[in-house]
Amino acid sequence: MGGMERVAVNLADAFAEAGHESHLMVYRKREQGLAPEHPGVKVHVFPLRWWQRLSGIGLVFELLSRLLLNPLVRRSHFVWTGWLGGYLLRAWLWRFERQYGRLDRIVFRGVGTFEMVWSYRDDRARFVLENTLPTKHRSWEHKLFAKCLYPGKHLVAVSQGVAETVREGQARWGFEPASLSVIVNPCPVTRIRQRMQETEPELPGEPYIVNVARLVPQKDHALLLRAYAAASPREPLVIVGDGPLRESLEQQAAELGVAEKVRFVGHRDNPYPWMHHARLFVLSSRVEGMGIVLTEALACGTPVVSVDCPGGIREVLKGELESAIAVHSDEGLAEKIQQALTGPKPSVNDAWLQDFLPKKVVERFLE
Repeated sequence: MGGMERVAVNLADAFAEAGHESHLMVYRKREQGLAPEHPGVKVHVFPLRWWQRLSGIGLVFELLSRLLLNPLVRRSHFVWTGWLGGYLLRAWLWRFERQYGRLDRIVFRGVGTFEMVWSYRDDRARFVLENTLPTKHRSWEHKLFAKCLYPGKHLVAVSQGVAETVREGQARWGFEPASLSVIVNPCPVTRIRQRMQETEPELPGEPYIVNVARLVPQKDHALLLRAYAAASPREPLVIVGDGPLRESLEQQAAELGVAEKVRFVGHRDNPYPWMHHARLFVLSSRVEGMGIVLTEALACGTPVVSVDCPGGIREVLKGELESAIAVHSDEGLAEKIQQALTGPKPSVNDAWLQDFLPKKVVERFLE
């Protein structure tokens, strides 16, 4: 699962560990693979698309959107279907609360989660923005999207960088949320340190550099490969993750002459042994809502380096960790990699992770 899904599971676990009754709801049965660690978390499936089609009018909206409206207004499918989705969610929650009792807090993680039910509003609900808003766009389409998604809702940004783009969006697109808070993503340090000790037979037998991310444009592995080639370290580079760009990235590694030193190991259900045994973790993203993977690497006891990108990496790399931030360029990242590999592997200070402990994040959601 990706970062957003993993954080949703972590938060559900955190509520249960704090002694609360915790429920995790997913839209599709195949997503039941997002298994919580805590046995007290109850997983539910709300088959939203099935409910929409069964209603009749939802099927008409879906066909009209897919065949006509979405091709005309790119990425507008949710506008035409999410209005009904909100009412269907309200009906599903009415049945849910008759069985389990009234909910005290409802958390939607990621725009992709709540755009499908955008007409739903409730004072108990918190709508978490995992990434920065595309505020450079001033088109009427983006204004339409914003008017559907954000007005009158309690918005939660995962970093100050994300919150700043929300404020820019308010001015540019003309919407007013009910509130705007900043609550970072939880990092389950104890669980990570248990899982990082699990046996992983494919680990390299020598010091190595690691990156863990989906192979998609946002993560900018092309920059990582160029910087790695420029830095020319002795340590090999291990990339954990899969995605549509894998073939092109493998070809790029060959063109840069580093194919023999770069290892693509694909998706791993447990990436933490790969983080724990690495000499250095490197992040090369174009944008990161918060950069939870940096806290995970630190929890594994591995020093980190990251390019300076929009979003929330400075939420993690602050104070003495600011020295781990590289200029966002091939040369800047290459130089920082070389510096980080000089001398013995430094120790990680647990104080750097205090703000991201699950208990503190739960308290913020319940304040």
